[in-house]
Amino acid sequence: MQEENNELQESADLYEHYRFTAKEGQEPLRVDKFLMNFIENATRNKIQQAAKAGNILVNDIAVKSNYKVKPNDVVKVVLAYPPHENLLVAEDIPIHIVYEDDDVMVVNKEAGMVVHPGHGNYSGTLVNGLIHHIENLPKNSNERPGLMHRIDKDTSGLLVVAKTEFAMAHLSRQFFNKSTERLYYALVWGNVEDDEGTIEGHIGRSLKNRLQMTVFPEGEFGKPAVTHFKVIERFTYATLVQCKLETGRTHQIRAHFKYIGHTLFNDERYGGNEILKGTTFTKYKQFVDNCFKILPRQALHAKTLGFEHPTTGKFMRFESDIPDDIKQCLEKWRNYAVNSIREEQ
Repeated sequence: MQEENNELQESADLYEHYRFTAKEGQEPLRVDKFLMNFIENATRNKIQQAAKAGNILVNDIAVKSNYKVKPNDVVKVVLAYPPHENLLVAEDIPIHIVYEDDDVMVVNKEAGMVVHPGHGNYSGTLVNGLIHHIENLPKNSNERPGLMHRIDKDTSGLLVVAKTEFAMAHLSRQFFNKSTERLYYALVWGNVEDDEGTIEGHIGRSLKNRLQMTVFPEGEFGKPAVTHFKVIERFTYATLVQCKLETGRTHQIRAHFKYIGHTLFNDERYGGNEILKGTTFTKYKQFVDNCFKILPRQALHAKTLGFEHPTTGKFMRFESDIPDDIKQCLEKWRNYAVNSIREEQ
C-alpha cells in the first residue's frame, strides 16, 4: 500500500503548499496535530482528509494522519494545484513610494495592506502592486518578488524592495549581517520602568495558540531574537517606546513586549485590545474605548529604515511620519496623563 502511494505521488503533478522541519527536540506527535500548530485556519478534519488522499508527505513518503512526527522529519503538504500565492497577478494598486532608483525602492506601507499573498489574502497585496509597477522583479528565497523583509498587515511603515538580482543579494547580506537600521515606534500597555533596555529570547510559534508567536527563554524552540528599546514618552498607564531590531523574527516586537508584560496597545491577537492597565472607573474605560476606535489596530509603526545602497555604497536613511491614527491616539493619552497629574495635585 505504501509503495502504491509513492507511485501516486510520482505520477501525479503535485505542488508543494507547505513544508516544515521538526526540531531536534520534537516529541512524538501525530502529524495532523503537528500541522495544526503551523497552518493558520486549518481544521483537523481537513488535515485528516488531506492525509487520506495521500497529500501529506513525511520525508517524501505519503503518511496517514496518525503518523508520529519525529525529530528532523520534513513534513510537506502537496496538492494538485499550485498555491494561490504563486499565481501572482499584477494589480494597479496605489503604492506610497518614498524613494526609487534603478536598484531599490523604499515604500511606506499603510496599515491594513498585506505585504504578500497568502492564506485568505490572494489579491490587493503590496506584491501585487509591485509587479504591476516593475517588471521582472527578482525573487527572494521564498519566491516573493522584490521583498527583503516584511511587516504585518496592521503595522504601518517603511520597507525596502530590491529591483535587481545584485541588489537583492547585496541587501540580503546586510540583513544577515545585521548592518541595516530598523527603528519602530510602539505604544505599549503599562509604565515601562527602565528608560532603555534589551529584550532577548527565542521566538517561535506558540504551542498553545498557533496564530501567535511566543518567547521561549530557554531557547528550546524558535529562533534567537533581540530587541533594543528606549522610552520616548510616558502616559501613566501606557508608554511610547522606540524599538531597534537586531533580528527580524515574525511578530518580534509584539511577542517580546507581551513577554515582558507590556503588550502592544490594541493588539487584538496578543490581548492588547483589553484594558490591561489603569483604573476601574467608567470614565477611564470610555477613554480607552475611544482610543481603540481612533486606532483600530496594534500601535506599531516602522519609522526609520537605513541600509547601504547596493551600487553606490552610500548609507541611506529614510524616515516616515507617524500615521494620523497613532498621532491622534498619542495625543489623547498625552491629555489624559496631564489631566491625571493635575487631579492628583
